[in-house]
This record gives sequence, C-alpha cells and structure tokens, in this order.
Amino acid sequence: MGCRLSKTEKEEETKDFDKLEEKTSVPQVDPRLPIDAREAFKLKQSWKGIKRKIEETGVEMFIRLFKTNANLKYIFAHFSKLETEDDMRENEALEHHATFVMTTLDEAISNIDNYNYVIDHLHRTGATHQRFIDFSSENFGKIKEPFLEAVKITLGDRYTDYMANVYTKTIDFILSALSHGYLDKNQCYELQSAKSPVTSSDQQSTKSPGKYEQPDQVNGVPSSDQSCVPKIENSTKPE
Repeated sequence: MGCRLSKTEKEEETKDFDKLEEKTSVPQVDPRLPIDAREAFKLKQSWKGIKRKIEETGVEMFIRLFKTNANLKYIFAHFSKLETEDDMRENEALEHHATFVMTTLDEAISNIDNYNYVIDHLHRTGATHQRFIDFSSENFGKIKEPFLEAVKITLGDRYTDYMANVYTKTIDFILSALSHGYLDKNQCYELQSAKSPVTSSDQQSTKSPGKYEQPDQVNGVPSSDQSCVPKIENSTKPE
C-alpha cells in the first residue's frame, strides 16, 4: 500500500507546477490529449510511485483482470492452469508478462505530454497483437478497471478523487490508441499465412519451469515471420 504524502511534499509538488505557470511561456499540451497541462504534470509526478513498484502493480492488475475475465487466462499457456491468487503472485511468467505490459504503459505515461510520440508508440504496440491468435481489440478495454484498481492499491492515500479522474482519462486514451493500432494493421497481418499464439503450450511442456521462449527484443513476439511487424524503439513488449 502507498504511504501518505507529508504536507511538505504536497506543498512542494504544487509549488513546482506554480513555478512553471509563473514563467513567460505557460506549459501547454497537445489539445488532442484528454488531459491538460496541470493534469499531465500531476500524472507524471504520481506515476513515480507506480514505477517504484511496477512489478507488484502489474501482477495485481493481471490478478484482477483474470478474476473478472477468467477466459482471458487461457490465451496464455503459462497462465492457464493458475487457479488461486497465491499461484498467480508466485508465478514468474505472470510477473514477467505483467512487467512487459506495465513497461508499455510507463512509456506512454512518462511521455504523455509528447502526443505524437505516444500515439505512434501505442499504435505500433497495438498492431503487434494482431499476430496473436484468439486476441481481439476488445481485450484492450478489459484492462481498464484492473489497472485503476491496481494503481489505487499501490498509491493508497495518494490516489485522490482528482488523480482517479486523471488516471481514468489517461487509461481510456491509451487503450483506445492500442485498439486503433490493432485494427489499423489488420490488412497487413492478413497477408501472413497464419497467426501465432501468445505462447505455445507444446513448447512450454518441453522446457524447464520458469523458462519460456525468448521474444523478439523489440516487439515481444517470436523473431520469425516478422514481415509485417512494425519496429518499436525504446520499448519492450510481452510475449
């Protein structure tokens, strides 16, 4: 659970933004973003608390996702047999995948005031999921509530009504962009002879526990059959 911010810390955070407003050039954000300059500043400050516990937050998010959408668990060979919450918390493959997902969210939130970079990053990331069998664009939206709940748990008292509103608008924006990227790349991926599963249960059975196929270092997908997979710089993706 997050700890309560001291009065001094809260005052310093407010002063930091006030100093920006006092400058001749008032900070601006792209009007296409769902949040304004103050909200973007507050979001990036708040997100530092998440980054310090990014693995734990990611695992919490997936546990809550699988509680409300148990069918999604079976898309992943590594997770399909995890029945209890304790099993999920102790599973290295789940932590690994959750961290990949949180890294994608981190890249977007940490650069939220750079609209063009973020939207390109999310569109390309969304497009890579077209190669995964049994995946659909609707699956992106299912992460919204689990994400918000996990963030709330990590931040504790720092997750105020104000920040809840900011995080909600931000995750809606991120998930919408991922979905658009996935759909925009349909034609490209249809040129491939076959889709690939997120992970192969057959491959998993031949490997020792905790070991799984090394994904492409850039896109987080198998390195073969990359003809239509766009490259993503400075980000990591799940298997």
